[in-house]
Amino acid sequence: MTGEIALGGVFMPTLLLLGVMALVISWGVTRLIGAFGLYRFLAYRAIVDLSIFVLVLGGLSLLLPFLGIRP
Repeated sequence: MTGEIALGGVFMPTLLLLGVMALVISWGVTRLIGAFGLYRFLAYRAIVDLSIFVLVLGGLSLLLPFLGIRP
């Protein structure tokens, strides 16, 4: 187990790719939260954004074996 994924012959760290995917997904989720106006019920927006990113990254890392990718 190398912990890397080959994309076109270039080895990329699995955590880097998961982080980029989590960043894109969490950006979309925070845009939806902002569109519905749910941030007015929260005290600290930055902490909520960080926690959404961490939750999405953790979820993606748990789903990694089910996608057929072995890190």
